Amino acid sequence: MGGAAVTVYRNALATPSDLAGWVAEGPVGVDHTEGGVVLRSTADEVALAADGRGDHAHFTLWCPEVFAADVEVAWDFRPLDGDGLAMLFFAATGTGGRDLFDPALAERTGYYPQYHSGDVATLHVSYLRRKWATEKRFRTCNLRKSPGFHLVAQGADPLPGPDDADGHYRVRVTKRGADVAFAIDDLTLFTFHDDAPLGAGRIGFRQMSPLVAHYRNLEVTPLS
Repeated sequence: MGGAAVTVYRNALATPSDLAGWVAEGPVGVDHTEGGVVLRSTADEVALAADGRGDHAHFTLWCPEVFAADVEVAWDFRPLDGDGLAMLFFAATGTGGRDLFDPALAERTGYYPQYHSGDVATLHVSYLRRKWATEKRFRTCNLRKSPGFHLVAQGADPLPGPDDADGHYRVRVTKRGADVAFAIDDLTLFTFHDDAPLGAGRIGFRQMSPLVAHYRNLEVTPLS
């Protein structure tokens, strides 16, 4: 007897129709080029910083699909311009078992505390961390679990900045049972064993201004 078919979610991110149904939170700028999507902030970060609201220049873009608890998420990434930070949310839901887009949840506008210490339950891996001087001095990829902003794993960040990037890099997150692994170009950077693993949920790309980056060839594969 054959087992259930594994359905892989594939999205080139190459055209506006590829992002149909995706949910933007914050000032997301979208351009399609070279078989993928360029994401950038449309906010005036300097003006926001002058008002003490610089952290409101960043954004999150959610895929509308709900994926199984055990998945592999992979995509091509290339930094194009600017310092900043790139991140993937995964296994994301509302707290208390609610849907991520339950209208009873607090409004989200791209401001990071709404995601790490609000009513969102998720894991989130940050990479290409170049926003702050401390991140540039010692470059790491960080895995956090929310709510609560808990740093649960960390590894070296091998990615070059925009000036030295040589094409795209394949970024991969694997979540199987209680175990999570993060790799770039098949180099495993950290692993994490979660004593209270999250279940099914959504994924979302997050960027901190002023980073401009290109994404393509998103694949989400269920793991049996």
